Amino acid sequence: MRSKVIIWTVVAAIFGFLFTPVIIILVYAFSAAPIPAWPLHGFAVHWFADTWNDDEVRAALLLSVEVAVLATVMAILLGTLAALAVVKMRSASREVVSFIAVLPIALPGILTGMALASYFASWGMNLSYWTIVAGHATFCTVIVYNNVVARLRRMPRSLTEASADLGADAFRTFRLVQLPMMGSAIGAGALLAFALSFDEVIVTTFTAGAQNTLPLWIFGAIRLGQKLPEVNVVVFAIIIFTAVPVLLAQRLIGDSGRVAR
Repeated sequence: MRSKVIIWTVVAAIFGFLFTPVIIILVYAFSAAPIPAWPLHGFAVHWFADTWNDDEVRAALLLSVEVAVLATVMAILLGTLAALAVVKMRSASREVVSFIAVLPIALPGILTGMALASYFASWGMNLSYWTIVAGHATFCTVIVYNNVVARLRRMPRSLTEASADLGADAFRTFRLVQLPMMGSAIGAGALLAFALSFDEVIVTTFTAGAQNTLPLWIFGAIRLGQKLPEVNVVVFAIIIFTAVPVLLAQRLIGDSGRVAR
């Protein structure tokens, strides 16, 4: 009994440490004061309407969603193909290739952003909408790759061998056997990639140029000390907006585990 109490106390302390700041910023979105302060000086909801009516915020929101969607589509394609290629390798180089594939997610965002900016500059490319998409796709691809390669490694080889014995070619085996079994892994990876792309700020800073995504709008507004109530509302929306795909991805991962068993 004592050990159970200790465990739950530790869990509560960790969750409190992680989520107390998030809860505070969510509450700040309903503060009536133009400058957030604790304790709150009254509650108000008109900031939500004011934020939605801000054309700059809506433009930044639209750009963030578009970039996240395109980066996720690229990540699904590249991450799935990379996972299929790595799983088919039988030499010792497979682990080296796998390490290189996941390296972008381990590197600090500022290094990735600087490297991308230098790369684009070396080719004479101006920073634009598409450089943001390419930058986001670099780390989104890793998310999809990790999910798909884990599923493929757990998939029994006997299934693909049986498909081949029945006369199916590689594409038919992929379409009828492999793709259905790794579909939930692709879906979970895509949802996580979308959530990560939507609120990414460091890589975006180096690849955006004159473009203004939602995280960059937040950064600029805080730096200038302007529209702080709207900043709280936007942060509130981002937290809710990114939590949904993460929850869905967790559900898909859980369902896939039950299917595998």
